[in-house]
Amino acid sequence: MNPTLPAPRCIIDKVTTVHHLTVLTLNVHKGFTLFNRRFILPELREAVRSTGADLVFLQEVHGSHQHHAERHPKWPQTPQYEFLADSMWPQFAYGRNAVYPHGDHGNALLSKFPIRAHDNLDVSVHGNEERGLLHCQLEVPGHEQVHTVCVHLGLREAHRQRQVGLLLALLDSLPPDEPVIVAGDFNDWRLKADARLSGHLAEAFGKPARSFPARLPMLRLDRIYLRNAQACEARVLSRYPWSHLSDHAPLVAQVTL
Repeated sequence: MNPTLPAPRCIIDKVTTVHHLTVLTLNVHKGFTLFNRRFILPELREAVRSTGADLVFLQEVHGSHQHHAERHPKWPQTPQYEFLADSMWPQFAYGRNAVYPHGDHGNALLSKFPIRAHDNLDVSVHGNEERGLLHCQLEVPGHEQVHTVCVHLGLREAHRQRQVGLLLALLDSLPPDEPVIVAGDFNDWRLKADARLSGHLAEAFGKPARSFPARLPMLRLDRIYLRNAQACEARVLSRYPWSHLSDHAPLVAQVTL
C-alpha cells in the first residue's frame, strides 16, 4: 500500500463514532458533456458539493492534460480530482490508469476521513484499455478501518470477467469483518459481473440501477456494492443538472456501518 501524504485536517472529528455515510459514485467523463461538446468541470464541482457526500468515487478523471489546458480557459491549475475536492474533501487519492504523452486519467476517491493508505491495482488486459482498482484504507471513527474500492472495468465481456476475478481476489485479501464499499463504472450491461459479485457483496439498490445514458438511463452500468454495511437509501441522480453533466447518471447511497 502507498502511504498517503499529509493533508489538511479532516472535517469529521476523530472521537464521535460514525454510523452513517453518504456515498456518491460518478463517471466524470473527463470533465466534458456527452460527445465532449462542452467543458463543464466547474459546474460539476458545484453539483457534487451539493450532495454533501462523505465519500466520492470518481472514474475517468484527469490528473493532467496539456492540450485541454491550452484549449479551455476554465481548465484548473490542479488535477481534476483535487479541483473537485476543493475544501470540502480534504483527503483524496488518485489511481493513474492511462498515461499518454499529453496527460493521464484514472480513478479517484475524495474523502472527509483520513486516508491511511491507498494502492492502485492494475487490471488492464495487455494491449487494450487501461483499467484499475483503487483501494483505500480509511480511518473512520468507531471502526478499525473502512475499505473502499473505486472500480472502472473494461468494455469487453472477457476483459470484465478477468477484472472481476481480480476484484474478488482483492476482497478475499481484506479482513473479513471490516466494512467494504465498492463503487464505480462496471460497464456490466449484461449483468454477468453482478452475477459473480452478488455472492460476495450486497448491491445498494437490491439490484443494479439504470444509469446510462444520463438523460434517459437504460443500461445498468454503475454500481455501489457493500460488505459488512447496509444501504438504507439509494438513488439515481438523473434529473437536471446531472443529466447534462456527464454521460453517466451518478448514484448516491446512504450507508450504515
